[in-house]
Amino acid sequence: MADIQLSVDEYDPLVAKVKQYFITELDSEIGQFEARFLIDFFVAQLGPRIYNSALLDARAVVDSRVELIAEAISEIEKDVR
Repeated sequence: MADIQLSVDEYDPLVAKVKQYFITELDSEIGQFEARFLIDFFVAQLGPRIYNSALLDARAVVDSRVELIAEAISEIEKDVR
């Protein structure tokens, strides 16, 4: 699996939110570099866990759909006795 990468368009609003969070919640200011560094750290640490959790959710959806399809196929099977 490739590392999780964010585009510049994704970084910009996140950087602004991190900077605002520090001001609002921690009464402290950080710069663009520090905010981006924090985002990179959290993406590296949390990204794979969140990704795997999303895959489990997707697998559950697919499994339930496959079960419905299997039931539908069973309903139209012909009796061969």
